[in-house]
Amino acid sequence: MGSALEGKFQPGACGLIMQLSQLPSPCFVIDEGSLIRNLEILKGVKERCGCKILLAQKAFSAFALYGLISEYLDGATASGLYEARLGREAFRGQNHVFCTAYKDSDFDEIAQICDHVVFNSVSQLGRFKDRALKCGAEVGIRVNPQCSTQCDHAIYDPCSAGSRLGITSEQLQPSLFDGVSGIHFHTLCQQNSDALKITLDAVEEKFGKYFGLIKWINFGGGHHITREDYDIDTLCECVMRMKNKYGLEVYLEPGEAVALNAGFLETQVLDIVKNQIEIAILDASAACHMPDVLEMPYRPPLLNSAMPGEKKYTYRLAGPTCLAGDVIGDYSFDAPLQPGQRLSFADMAIYSMVKTNTFNGTPLPAIAIRHSNGECSLIREFSYEDFKGRLS
Repeated sequence: MGSALEGKFQPGACGLIMQLSQLPSPCFVIDEGSLIRNLEILKGVKERCGCKILLAQKAFSAFALYGLISEYLDGATASGLYEARLGREAFRGQNHVFCTAYKDSDFDEIAQICDHVVFNSVSQLGRFKDRALKCGAEVGIRVNPQCSTQCDHAIYDPCSAGSRLGITSEQLQPSLFDGVSGIHFHTLCQQNSDALKITLDAVEEKFGKYFGLIKWINFGGGHHITREDYDIDTLCECVMRMKNKYGLEVYLEPGEAVALNAGFLETQVLDIVKNQIEIAILDASAACHMPDVLEMPYRPPLLNSAMPGEKKYTYRLAGPTCLAGDVIGDYSFDAPLQPGQRLSFADMAIYSMVKTNTFNGTPLPAIAIRHSNGECSLIREFSYEDFKGRLS
């Protein structure tokens, strides 16, 4: 296994100790206490039903905390070579990978550093399976049960018509399972376990005839396990059904659930402009720092604010880029906003740091950790060189 950062993150090990108000702006702040709360819930699920849980790095790749996370979870999962490298280097546990299509030049390294390699198509399985087995990796295939349970976010639905994700039942036959150890499916996005049960029924109906040929099944991600209303009982029933009925080892790959509500984005007001409404220009950008606001779309929670019109002063909060649509949302406040004032967007650990960009030369937010005593460790700042280094 790769060398992990040992134990919990040590304050001061990566940077300066500061108070929250002293952190630079903009800055992603990971709340260690909230992260541990989520990890305790996930650990409880593991202990209750005997499944293995992996961190999906695509949602949260703050490797300064991998040592802590690896005390609770069984490993990490990647979507390509670079995430696989990070998982092997920084996480203490299993290292899994699924990629829509592997590059020939990347594959041997991927197979050497990953415990499970999952293929998205019959052609990729035929092309790379023997090379994976030669490196000692277990081989899996991603299946598409063609069972959509999402209504609001079609862009995140792997079971939509024409999806490129997963092998459909008509493409499979028993001979393809020679050397294959498991089946993987991933169809959920921020959903409860009722959607998992519906999906698992479809997986069993379409692919159950192959369960006797494999030893594990991976339920993928999208399980909002640490959400307050999540039905853990139904999740465990699904896990135990696969274990007791088929003798399969079960893996889950949550990303959001690991760091849900475990971080925030500190930003400050740069200017107030008026065009029919009051508009506050921030040093945080929807386009550069929280692109899910535009892609989902959604309105991120903001501390000490309310919906438009609920409080006396309403503002549209927007980013500093030239994109006309770089708008975070409309919020109301008890008092007028002022240039230089700090604001804190909540639930900014997941799909935030991993998706930032430097459009317009916009600086990347710093990254900090807030510890249980309230002190913050500044672990990373970015500079002009980070912007220039991506270009030529």
